Parts: sequence; structure tokens; C-alpha cells
Amino acid sequence: MTTSMNRKSPILFRGDGDPRESPHRQLKDWLQSTLAEVDIQIDGNRPWDLQVHDERLYPRVITQGSLGLGEAYVEGWWDCPQLDELFTRILRGRLQERIGNQNLLSWLIRLNSKLRNLQSLSRSFQVGQQHYDLGNDLYQAMLDSRLTYSCGYWSGAENLEAAQEAKLDLICQKLQLQPGMTLLDIGCGWGSLMKYAAEQYEVTCVGITVSQAQIKLGQQMCAGLPIKFLFQDYRQLQGKFERVVAVGMFEHVGYKNYRQFMQIVECCLQEEGLFLLHTIGNRYSVTYGEPWLHKYIFPNGMLPSLAQIFRATERLFVTEDLHNFGADYALTLMAWLKNFEAHWPQLQSKYGERFYRHWKYYLCLMAGSFRARNIQLWQIVFSKKGILGGYRSVRPEQKSSTFRIRI
Repeated sequence: MTTSMNRKSPILFRGDGDPRESPHRQLKDWLQSTLAEVDIQIDGNRPWDLQVHDERLYPRVITQGSLGLGEAYVEGWWDCPQLDELFTRILRGRLQERIGNQNLLSWLIRLNSKLRNLQSLSRSFQVGQQHYDLGNDLYQAMLDSRLTYSCGYWSGAENLEAAQEAKLDLICQKLQLQPGMTLLDIGCGWGSLMKYAAEQYEVTCVGITVSQAQIKLGQQMCAGLPIKFLFQDYRQLQGKFERVVAVGMFEHVGYKNYRQFMQIVECCLQEEGLFLLHTIGNRYSVTYGEPWLHKYIFPNGMLPSLAQIFRATERLFVTEDLHNFGADYALTLMAWLKNFEAHWPQLQSKYGERFYRHWKYYLCLMAGSFRARNIQLWQIVFSKKGILGGYRSVRPEQKSSTFRIRI
């Protein structure tokens, strides 16, 4: 007997059955039976149920997978009151592996990632132009006051501001920062970590980013501090630093460049230095990004696996510490969504209704992915030769300001 987990996607146009039954109805029935496995109904009355406005959705999802589902949402073909919970259920049940996963478009995306280096130096500034340069007003409305565009650390934190401060201090503690040290921040954003480290730990910082908009505002926010912003790719790095950090940028590196990235970090890091990598990660190794996110949010992005990261660091680094707090990213994303929606009346005239659906879909998709534990958030501490006597892991359970450790 064939189980539901072994059911294949339906054939779009069948010759059997009632000739009066439309192909859309056949696809709807199949999709409904599949979604029912994770307690989702089409046109149901629960917050996570789909409300379908255009029946062309069914063949589009089957033939285009997640890309078609996302585009159809932006175009208004369907709605869901609680998008994040819808995605949590779909991803927790791994339905994405069965719905539209074996179509021609999916195979072409994978083939393209094999044949081309989508994250080459010549393409590395695309994500800055398309995503990070969207508008500082958007990010100021959505993020915390420091503009920290990465996962907060919610252990002991009651709001986004506290969670982001706790994360920044957690990184500084793990790097064992001391006054007078030099810190390189690869993918520094608007400089939130550098500003915090300079103010609280009295270090000198250099940050690189592929976003001109981030540099412009970041320089204003960090004025008067020993902080330098550079508009460049990591492959253009020079100099030596006592500490190196990369927060939320390794997702833009690409599997063909992981080894080169680690070699460059190794060259930039002093012999007794520490390197902290903070990255979203996949449960398994892939060579391509999620199609909708790749096309509309993070061009050329893809998530690494632990296997890919550790292969790239072989003979270069000793892994001192590995910390997974991916569930905290769901809380962070929902806090961003709350801020985004609260400020939407001020943003609407500039960005438009289509962008609203586009951005909400992005935030909810990511939140659902983390809540389902489909993707992870890792902080990994590396040294060149291993810390004599061992490295003591930092796992604070209260707000960072009450337990700062000086080494």
C-alpha cells in the first residue's frame, strides 16, 4: 500500500475520470489532501489556512514550486492571515520536498548553480544594490535603534532592542575583546557591532560592505569613533587583525567560494587571533538558493551546511565553539514584521502595495523556516592553532549588561 509520504505530484492533464472535471479541480484535490497532512485547509477558517482567489494557483504551484507560490501571493492570487504559521506547518512537515520540487524550473536553477559561479567578484555587489540599498528609511522603521540586521539573542531579553544588544555583547564576549585590539567586520552593515565594540570594549574597527547606503548612514552613526567603513568585497581585503567577525554575510559567499573565503580570513587573522562566523545554515548541503528568495530578496544567496563550512576550514582553523540559537531568529523576524507593519503608513507612498506583500512574504517565510527548525543560526568560533588550555564557551542566560566578562 502506498503511503501519503510516497505520493507523487499529480499529472496536470489526465484522460481518465469525469471529462467535465477541470484539471484545476484535480490539482486542488491533490493539493488539499497533501496540505491536510499538516492540518492546513484550502479556504478554511483558521489563521494558517489558505484563501485562494485565483484557481490558476494550483497548476502554478505544481509547475513552479516555491517560486510560483511566492509570485502568486505577491500578485494577490491567494492570502493567509498568519503566513508565518502556514510556512511553519509546510516546512515542519517537509511538504516543500514533494510539492513542485521536481519541476523543470527547479532543475534549471540547480544546473545554473553548478555551471556558473553565481557569487563571483563581478556579481558580488548585486545584493547590495538590490537588497541593502532599498532605502535606509525602510530598515530604520523595521530594525532596532542600532540597525542590527541579524538574529537577536532572546535568552533573558523581553524585546528586540534588548535581544540585539545581548547578541552584540555575546559576540564581543566570544571574541574575548580587550581595549586596543583591532577588529575586522566582514559584511558590517550599518556598523552596529563595530559601534558597540568600540564604545563598550574600546577596540578599533574596520568594516567592509557591498552597500553604499549602509556606508553613508553608518558613517553618520559611528562618527567620532575609531571605525572605518570600506566599500569592497571580501576578496579585496588586506591587512592583519587580532579579531575577525562575519555576521550574516556568509550566506552571500556561495559554495564555490567557501574555501577562498576561509583562506582570506586566515590571512587577515593574526596568529593568536579569533574568528567568529555568525551565519544562517541549512540542514544539508546544497549548491543553490531558495528560488523565490534568490530572485526577489537575496540575489545569488545560498545557505551553507555545517559540512560545507568545516570542509572549507580544514587545515586552516581549529573549531573552538559551536552555538545554535536558530529558534531565536523566528522571534527576531516577527519583531521586524511588527515594526514594518506599524510604520507601513509612512512607507506606503514610496514603496507601494506590491512591495508590502513582497516584504511581508519574505519575513514570514523566514520566520516559519526558523520556527520549523528547517534552517538554523550558528555562531562558530575559530582559532588558527587552538587555544592552549581550551576555549571556554559563553552561554549567558541574562541581559548582557549584567554579566560582561573581561578576560
